[in-house]
Amino acid sequence: MDPFVALMRRYVNDYTNRQDVSVCAEIMEPDYTLRMGPHEVAGRDDLYIPASQKQFAQFPGLCLTVHEIVTNGDRLVMRFSEHGRSMRHDGRAAAWGGLGLYRWNGRRLLDNSVEQDYLARRRQLASGIPAAVEPPAVAPWDVVAEPPDRAAESVVRTWLDAADAAGPVVMDDGAPEPLLVDASTEVDDLFSAGTRVAFRVTRTGTYTGGLGPDAGIDDAALAGTTGSLHLVGLVTVTGGRVTGGRIIRDRLGLARSLTRPWVASA
Repeated sequence: MDPFVALMRRYVNDYTNRQDVSVCAEIMEPDYTLRMGPHEVAGRDDLYIPASQKQFAQFPGLCLTVHEIVTNGDRLVMRFSEHGRSMRHDGRAAAWGGLGLYRWNGRRLLDNSVEQDYLARRRQLASGIPAAVEPPAVAPWDVVAEPPDRAAESVVRTWLDAADAAGPVVMDDGAPEPLLVDASTEVDDLFSAGTRVAFRVTRTGTYTGGLGPDAGIDDAALAGTTGSLHLVGLVTVTGGRVTGGRIIRDRLGLARSLTRPWVASA
């Protein structure tokens, strides 16, 4: 088994799905850092583990299902779903997607830049109607590392600059809204493994609407306002162009970045 993939198997099975935070000391460095949206949680024991314990307390039966793992040996991207019943919402269930970009030092994890589709989770917990969990990867722990492809990376950088991160790529839970137009793109992280390219991007542009009360904002009042949107993606490059993939956007973070006249309760 690829050693990075073996480490991630422990991350998924021994730590997350067993909710055993004692495993963190074995698989993460003390200065392990989580980046999500505009937030940075730096420090395994003082900040990261307490944040994880809050999540486990809200979802005591939380499960993580792996849909894809891609690695070049030095970097790894995992597409996943988390699902469970929320004790803060009378036991209502939800399943929501995520994408994480991981870095390690050959022994333990150093950091993770991740987005999870918390807007989809919020909608499900409010309605009481959970989404179906996507099919798991057939053999996620048998993935073989592939070398980086600089040409594929160049294609994706150009695509990110030219597009609103759309086209042949599935957004979030299938949401069609572009959310921002006339946007500039800052690539925070990007790497490849063969023809698969993973990235973390911050986009700043003009809000077009599409979030509404589900995100706690008044679309009519905020259309035309400047906002910032963080997103993480995993795409495939074929024949010199992006031909498919998945992006998870921090839609709730975008809502918070807008100057708005009112905010609904979480």
